[in-house]
Order: sequence, then structure tokens, then C-alpha cells
Amino acid sequence: MPTDSIDSIDTHIIYTAECPEDAIKTVKKIDYDYKRCCGCGICVEICPTGALELGDMCAIGTGLDVPPVLLDPGKCSFCGMCAAFCPTKAVKLEINGEDATKRECYPHIDPKAQVNENCLPCSLCEEVCRTCGSGAIKLEYTFPKKEEIVPFKEGVEGEITIDMEKCNYCGICAYFCDAFILISKEKDEMSPVDPVPFENILIDEDECDYCMLCEDICPEDAITVKVKSKSGGDQDPEMSAPRVTGTLSIDDSCVACGWCKSVCPYDAIEISKAFEGEIRLIGNHLIKCDPVGCHACFNVCPSNAWYVPRDKDKKIEVSSDLCTFCGACEHACWLDAIAVDRSAVLHTPECDSAWKEEWEQGIKSITSRERVHPDHSHVVSLPAPEREVIEPPPVPVIDFVLLEKARERINQIMPLLHDARTRREWEMVVDL
Repeated sequence: MPTDSIDSIDTHIIYTAECPEDAIKTVKKIDYDYKRCCGCGICVEICPTGALELGDMCAIGTGLDVPPVLLDPGKCSFCGMCAAFCPTKAVKLEINGEDATKRECYPHIDPKAQVNENCLPCSLCEEVCRTCGSGAIKLEYTFPKKEEIVPFKEGVEGEITIDMEKCNYCGICAYFCDAFILISKEKDEMSPVDPVPFENILIDEDECDYCMLCEDICPEDAITVKVKSKSGGDQDPEMSAPRVTGTLSIDDSCVACGWCKSVCPYDAIEISKAFEGEIRLIGNHLIKCDPVGCHACFNVCPSNAWYVPRDKDKKIEVSSDLCTFCGACEHACWLDAIAVDRSAVLHTPECDSAWKEEWEQGIKSITSRERVHPDHSHVVSLPAPEREVIEPPPVPVIDFVLLEKARERINQIMPLLHDARTRREWEMVVDL
């Protein structure tokens, strides 16, 4: 199916094709965001027409800025298998403007995180998703802030402390009152063994009037407030902290990496991964591993599951809880020190359609790594046309006597050709 157009918008490469189906024009569009693509190669493995090719992942992992996957438009059938099983949702297929994965009888993986009734909510999952995840989590608190309940009172003296043994950096106090300041970690300061996205919480006592509401609103009872002087006026005894409420939403960009689950102190997140499997490090291949200098596995991992352990006997480690078993790191490792084995693909059911067998074969190839391509043995091909064979012209017979006479005549005229005055006179005659 030939494409009608290929466009590039920012990091998106868009392939569009029009085809008639039952006399109705159908427009299919593949939107490939190469910056979101991790180079796992799953789309290459499942493609039924061999239209996709994986690039040099070792070079891409160490900084080469090129699309990890290349598409041959002439081979693409716009079946959408690549979009249906992309673990990072870097490929989307639209049919007449509609997301193909939303259509009935379109099998696809659906990696996602879901919030259960244990959610408080707090700021931990949103911050860790912004720093190490896909930025899919959005939190909106719906309870009033301190200044909306009681105005700031001057002249109140007191003492406020935070028990850091109890504090889980939920961030509720920082939203509620401007006296609390959360200090975020940089991405390279975080690791799967310490997923908390904040490194400290500070108190600006110039912004604190020791109203004691923060004591009540803290879910871990980690804040203690002592009022020493009430020269600014007594606090209202009826005043109480509001109940913590908010809306936590997770959009379609979630890849189910699991960072939100690992950091949640209330077991409020449930993860549905696309693949089940195992990731292994091959010890004897790690001798030359330089995780700081190379960093390829870190760079391509869509879930930031790799880290340098504190144990000096180990160079590198990966969190299997955060791993999505996509296999991008396996392709990017120039030492072949990483092995990813997928044992199951969790997907929506296939429907009884003409393409059902091809979908089943494609899904099996995700775990087996062996793609069974369509059988083309029934295709009738025309025989090659016969071409008329033309005999080559005969080789001329050389008369060596005449050849010698020709050489003698040439040798006689050569002195004239070397004479500049003679050549000039000949040229003037030609001009006339």
C-alpha cells in the first residue's frame, strides 16, 4: 500500500495513506514519535511485511540523535501491529482520525497505572513520575490552603519541628502552607533503591505564624508546633485543618514503569504491565562495563530501571520491579551483557477476523523472537518474458600489410604536427 505523504513535525514522523475500502476512502496515518521510541525493536519483530528496521542502538544509546526505527513505506500495509504493541506508545495509528486501539476487535497492550481507594492523595507519585517516569500523573488538590482559612497573624512566637523519621515527604504541608519548602532531587540523584523524589523539607519561619493547622493536616503526625507567645492574638479554638482531598489523574502516556507504586507510602497504586518476563546480567560480559562512561542502558530505558549500586563489588544493577521487559537495553549494550526474556504478553483479546492468524503469530513472536511471515506460496507470478538473442557482430580480420603502411604514413606526418608554425597555418586555413 503506497503512502501518499511523509511529513515531519518536530520529533514526529507521519506517514499517511489513502485506500479504498468498499468504495469508501479510508485515510490511515502512522504517527511515529522517535524521541519517545526507546528502540526496543518489538515493532520490528512483529511486523508482518518486514517494513521496519532497527537502527544502530549502540550508537543511539551513547548519544546519536537519529530515529531508532526506520520504516519502508513501500512495504508497510498499515496493519497497526507496531502501534498496538509499542510499550512506550511512540507509535500511533489513526484510521479516519480515530485511534485504532479504540476500535472494536483491535488487540493491543494497555500498560497503565491505576489508583485505588487507599490514595490520600499526596505529591509523591506526581513528582516521581515527572522526574523518572513519563509525566503521566497529574495531581490537583481541592482542599483550601492555610491563608484561605485564617489570615497570617503577626507577632506570634513559637517553635516548629519536623520528625524526619516519620516524614515521608508527601508534600501536603508544602501545598497547604508557604512556610514549608520541599527540595526536589535531580534525576541522577534518584535510584530504584531510594525512589523518594525529594531530598529535604525546609521551614521558612518568617512565613509561619504557628497556627498549628499543619500538625493536624500531616498524615504521619511528623510536625510539632509549640506556641511561646500570642502577642498577635489568640488562635480561634474552633479552627481546624481541612480534610485532604484532591484529584489524581493518569493520562495515556503512562508506560506502567512502576515508579509511582514504588514511592507510594499508602499502597494506592496498582500497575498493569504489558509484558511479563525476566532481565538478566551476564556476569562474564560485564568485565569491560563502564556504566558512567557508556550509560547506554540508562539512556534507552523507558522506565529508568538502571542504577549504580552502592556495593562496590557490583558495577551496575537493574530493578526488575521497574523493568518493563521491552528489551531496549539488550539492543543498546555493546558488550552483550544484558538478556531480556519475555514470557507473556498481556493484551486485549483478538477477534475472529481475516487477520486473526497474523495477529496471533505477531503476538507469539514477542516472546519467541521468531516471526512467522505470511505464506506467499499461493501467489501466481508471470514467467519472465523470453528475450531474442542477437548474435554479436563478427570480429574484423586485420590485414597486417595495410596496417604497416598506415603506420608509415602516420610517422611521416608526425613531424609536421609537432611544428607550431605549421599547425597555426592549418588553423588559419580552417577558419577561412
